[in-house]
This record gives sequence, C-alpha cells and structure tokens, in this order.
Amino acid sequence: MRCLRSVCYIENASSMKIKRIPVKSSAGPYSVVSGSGVIRRAAQEIAALGRFSSVHVVSSPKVWRAVGKTVHRGLRLSKGSAVHFFDDAESAKNLRSVEQIARSLCRAGADRRSLVIAVGGGVVGDVGGFAAAGFLRGVKLVHIPTTVVSQVDSSIGGKTGVNLPEGKNLVGSFYPPQLVLTDPELLRTLSDREFRGGLAEVIKHAIIADAPMFAILERDMEKILHRDRHVLASLIPRNVEIKARVVSRDEHESGLREILNFGHTFAHALESVTKYLRYQHGEAVAWGMIAAAFLGHELGVTLADDVSRIVSLIRRLLGPLAPWPRVPPSAMLNAMRSDKKARAGILRFVLSPRIGEARSYDTVPLHVVERVLHFTPRLITASDKHARGRRG
Repeated sequence: MRCLRSVCYIENASSMKIKRIPVKSSAGPYSVVSGSGVIRRAAQEIAALGRFSSVHVVSSPKVWRAVGKTVHRGLRLSKGSAVHFFDDAESAKNLRSVEQIARSLCRAGADRRSLVIAVGGGVVGDVGGFAAAGFLRGVKLVHIPTTVVSQVDSSIGGKTGVNLPEGKNLVGSFYPPQLVLTDPELLRTLSDREFRGGLAEVIKHAIIADAPMFAILERDMEKILHRDRHVLASLIPRNVEIKARVVSRDEHESGLREILNFGHTFAHALESVTKYLRYQHGEAVAWGMIAAAFLGHELGVTLADDVSRIVSLIRRLLGPLAPWPRVPPSAMLNAMRSDKKARAGILRFVLSPRIGEARSYDTVPLHVVERVLHFTPRLITASDKHARGRRG
C-alpha cells in the first residue's frame, strides 16, 4: 500500500489500483474503498471494523438477483446472517419501507451490536441507512453501492432519508457509515437506462468542481457509454474524491455542501409533481441541470458557451430524456417551495458561474424562474425535432 496526500492506493491481485479515500464526519472518519475487485475484499474490510453480533444485509429483490451471489461470496456471510428485502422503487422510498425493514430486523434478532449492510442504489442506501440510524437508536452501517449514482454520490456523506407526498427527502438524518465499498464491476448488470441516468451525477460533479473532468467526459463519451473498465476505474474514484472533499468540509449542508444540489431544486420538483413515477433520479437531475444552466444564463451568471457545453454533454451521455410533465409553472414553483434549501419561503438555487465552479443564490426573481420553467422543455423539444429532421 502507498499513500499520496490523503488518498491511499492498494495493489490488488489483478494489478488494478484500489483507492482508500478518507471522509471526515462528526461521528468519526470513515473510508470509501474504491476499485475493480473491491467486493472480493469485503469480508476483510468489514472484519477490520471490529466484531459484530450479527450481520444484516438490506437490499431489494431486483438488486440481489443481479449481484447477490457476487456480494454474498465477497461478504462470506455466515449462517447467522440475514438478508432483508424491500421495494427499491423511488415511489417506495417512504416511512412504510423503513418500518418494514425495522420490523424485519427485530424478527431476525438484530441488536445494538449488529451491523447493517445496505446493498443497492440510492434508494436502498437512503432507506436502509435511515432504518439503521433509527433502529435501537442506531446500529453500525456499511454501504455497498451498486449503481453509478450511489457509487459516486449518495453513499458518501451520511445523508439518509425518505420522501413525503409533499416533497423529496423531507424526513431523514445525517448518519455516516463505517465504510463504503465501491466496485465498478457491480455496474455491469445495470440496464442502459440506469447506467446513463447515473452519469448525471458525474456531470454534476464536473460542472461544480472539476472543469478538466468535464473535458474528459466530452472526449471519452463513447468509452464511458461502453463501460470501459479502465475509464470507470479512474472516473469513479475521481468523483468520490470530489464528494468526500465537500462533505468533509460541510457535513450538515450549512454552506459549501449546497453546491452538490446543482440542478436538484428543479429535479426534486419534477419528481414530486410526477409522484416519483416518471423519472429515475438521474433523469430528473439531467433536466434540472439543463434548467439551472438556462436560469444561470437568464440571470447573467452562466456564459452562453458554458450553457451550450452543459446541455450538449447531458444530451450526448444520457440520450433522449423522459418528457417534461404537462404541468403549469405554478405547480413546479409550489413543489420547489418544499425544497430543503428554501429559507423562509425564499427559493435558493445552485448556479455555475463557469464550468468547474458553483455557488448558491437566493435573490432569484420568481418571474425569471417561471420563464425558465416555461421555455426549457420547449427549447429541448424543438432541438430534438430539428435533429430528427436533419437525420431524415
């Protein structure tokens, strides 16, 4: 093992580099161990955390069918271990699912010295993490993320929680894990839609904090879409480092961490008004980033060339987006007022002055937001029709 600054590198058996990326939290530091083959080290990494009375995996039937055998071998689960399933659809990210998991843990004999391992995407991590935070007032937690979104974003930083009919992620807690194991090999079973949708968070990180990575995404689009293992092996840890750096400096979203919500004020409203049934989270974030880029331009914050690059990259990497819902701007604005960043009813938006930078703005005129809500879907739809006409 060798270390460079705060990141340690471990050579694994296949000579691929495994990175150990530290994250600071109020509950103590933890590591994100990232690289191809990490899952085969899972039992060893977890054993280093200490002894547990029992181990409980929280996942979904869909995830377990795809990666369960691989994860089971890596964890070397004993007979006393249990696997608890729940529906990981965004529409099931609610308090009922938390109760279901907690009761299942009770029936399986989990106690305060038990370990919960959340295996899945963002919904599994958020709901399973919230269940771990609340069960017996908190049991130890490990994340094994299996989607692009969860590997580069949601598994890092300690956010857990569920949705209410009134809005996204309105009930939850900051509950950092003991460890995150991120293996790009677990992404192989993702559908094309799931994989592309997850790239929205990668684009977001590039826009807010890493202009050179944005250029890499533009250059290596085809390799990324073909899931080139070498590209992913460098891209995923790079995103983990961005997220880790931000949340280590601002764990509870009191300032800097807000930049991670670029595009999310629009995205959460889109998910809410469609009752979490139309979009995968990454797809909503993609629309949200396009709208945020347009809003930034309308306010004189974001340069036209940067808007063009942002919109172009999103559409190249993610392909055709699910249609914008047929709801009036007023409905979207009402949904936005439930956003966690809103203060005293005043909407706050994360905007990008230039690719590689972002900050929050809270003096955005509502009529400008309404104008962006009106013309964003029309501009994209018109552009799609023009592109189809040219191909025809």
